[in-house]
Amino acid sequence: MEFLIGLILPLLGTTIGAAMVFLVRDRISDFANKAMLGFASGIMVAAAFWSLLQPALEQSGNDSIAQAWPVIIGFLVGMGFLLALDTFIPHQHVDNSQPEGVRSALPRSTKMMLAVALHNIPEGMAVGVVLAGIGNDSMLTTAGAIALAIGMAVQNIPEGAIISIPMRNEGKSRTKAFLLGTLSGLVEPLAAIATIIFLDETAGTMPPLLAFAAGAMLYVVIEELIPSSQNGEHSNIGTIGFAGGFALMMVFNATIG
Repeated sequence: MEFLIGLILPLLGTTIGAAMVFLVRDRISDFANKAMLGFASGIMVAAAFWSLLQPALEQSGNDSIAQAWPVIIGFLVGMGFLLALDTFIPHQHVDNSQPEGVRSALPRSTKMMLAVALHNIPEGMAVGVVLAGIGNDSMLTTAGAIALAIGMAVQNIPEGAIISIPMRNEGKSRTKAFLLGTLSGLVEPLAAIATIIFLDETAGTMPPLLAFAAGAMLYVVIEELIPSSQNGEHSNIGTIGFAGGFALMMVFNATIG
């Protein structure tokens, strides 16, 4: 049951966020956009540390640098993995008129979906690796996995809105914008399932894989979310949003995990 909950909750968050296209008439204000980006950043940074890096270091042992090296390398490889995806996959962020990645004739709406998919890959991997570690002497617990899934679901709400509402402004109907926003979140459970299968097939050790997921998540935060929340006016609301998201994830870990 915990596997099903862990897979469904983040997608549910994206779906709820995408449904905001039926409530918002025009566009998300710059103020609200920066608040949501900061909030999502805070949750992801807190989750990367308490749900991934801290358990990775505890499992590997904190007695010597030699024990920590697999975690450090896993973290750096995770960063590099997202850097490669960001470099080669064609995508476009809603607040940027210039596409990124390799040149492509894909429509703007598809590139916008791919940008959100890039965010969701490391989140899905994080949930997958924690779910896979339950009950295999890795010190990961069902409560910790649920806390992470809830955190990912909450931060997916603004991400769902950030993709569906601009698609409405691109000329899509509200229903189609909602469906496309929801579909962008399917990457997350798929990435989680792929991670679980990979761990089962390879019997890989957990600490470097937890660190890998943390590095991938933090790449997204540093490369995309925080710069967007701090660009132009209302940067202070982005910072306040970050503090709120970080604190909320601390509450989840303290009370659930």
